Amino acid sequence: MATRKTTGKPRLPSQKKLASLTPTGRKETFFELVFEVARQIPKGRVTSYGAIAACLGAKSSSRMVGWAMHGADRVKPKIPAHRVVNRNGMLSGKHHFATPTRMKELLEKEGIKVKKDTVVNFKELFWDPAEELF
Repeated sequence: MATRKTTGKPRLPSQKKLASLTPTGRKETFFELVFEVARQIPKGRVTSYGAIAACLGAKSSSRMVGWAMHGADRVKPKIPAHRVVNRNGMLSGKHHFATPTRMKELLEKEGIKVKKDTVVNFKELFWDPAEELF
């Protein structure tokens, strides 16, 4: 997996529009773009693999977003991969954390209720990057 090189420019604060996150003159990989979107997910909110893919103009690439999240633990700055769930609010990526319960624990620490490995009130907690970043 490619690692992000520092350009000497200061990191942009979270909640910036995604369009301003892609620097000119440097080609970013799909994974890097996924990570930039995931970093924008507010605490106490969740999004889906498909929503991130659609936001990046690759609507049918939700599995690629999943692959990116799989390796997110090795990326700096940190990626809140626990906030990315499947389209039904299920913790489908939970087995890729240090323990099978770690994803649930991280979400609950942020005030998100999880029952039977599914986010309670998923529709109300859903954060749509296409609406929030563009």
